[in-house]
Order: sequence, then structure tokens, then C-alpha cells
Amino acid sequence: MLQNWLQSQTIRTKLLNDPYYRMESLAEIAIAAALGIRIDVNQASVDDWLRLPGISIHQARSLVELRRSGVQFYCIEDIAAALNMPLQRLKPLEVVLKFCYYDEERYLQSLVNPNTATVEMLAQIPVIDRTLAAAIVQNRTSSGPYRNLVDLQRRLSLAGVTISKLMHYLCF
Repeated sequence: MLQNWLQSQTIRTKLLNDPYYRMESLAEIAIAAALGIRIDVNQASVDDWLRLPGISIHQARSLVELRRSGVQFYCIEDIAAALNMPLQRLKPLEVVLKFCYYDEERYLQSLVNPNTATVEMLAQIPVIDRTLAAAIVQNRTSSGPYRNLVDLQRRLSLAGVTISKLMHYLCF
């Protein structure tokens, strides 16, 4: 009994302190659900999907690519269909999944890839003025494409406040 409690506390600590902790069992899923940990399926990254037991890197990438192409997941059945998996296998994960809905037209129109965008395209983003847009393009030209938002922030020395606003407009 004491050993189970200690194990539970260790898992709780890992779940609360490591956002990339990969859950290994349905018991850990239950603990995560009790802690209020949820994954928004329509905003989830590959790393988010990989937290779930039984989800491979290929499946996680497929789900993210489908979402980026405009697919919206409305229920666990949609995830099962997208992965060509039996619903019974995914149903226990539902307690940590959150199905939020987004205005896809507005959402997709607002996403700009800083690795392909022109200065003019970047300057249309409310957070980016023409000077920053030119810096993004110049840095990309001289140092290569940006790997992700963190890389963009580091290379341009952007403030966290700026990045928190930009993340809703950029995709890589």
C-alpha cells in the first residue's frame, strides 16, 4: 500500500514538473486526468501526442500534419479513424484529451511560415513591423531556415512577450 502511494507521488511529480513526460500506463493517464492535465487535440504538437501511451512518432506526426492541413478533430472517434486504430484502444486516453473547436478559416489564414514569407507578408502580422519583418527575412537568408519558434526567438533576440504574441500567427 505504501509502495503504491509512493509510486503514485513519483508519477504525480513527474507529470507536474516535466511537460514532456511520456505516460506509460492507463494508471498514469488516470493520475494525469486527476491533476487536470489535458491535451487540446486541435492544437497538440508531436511532443504532446507522444506523451500518450501507445502513440508512435509516426502517428503523432500524422495527427499534427492533418491538423495543419485543416482537419479538425471533434471526438475520439475522429482520432481513431485518422490513425486507423480500434476505438477501444484509444477510448481510455479520452480523459486527458480536450476537443476544442476553432474557426479554421480565420486560424489558417493567420498562419505564416517565416521560412517562406516575404517582408510584405510578415509585415501584415499585427505584431511585426516592417523593420522586424526585414530582419526575419535577412536572418533567414544569411543563416538558413528557422527550425521553430525558439530558434526564431534566439536568432533575433526577441522578447518573450513578442514571441507569445507571434506564436498565434506563425507556423514552421
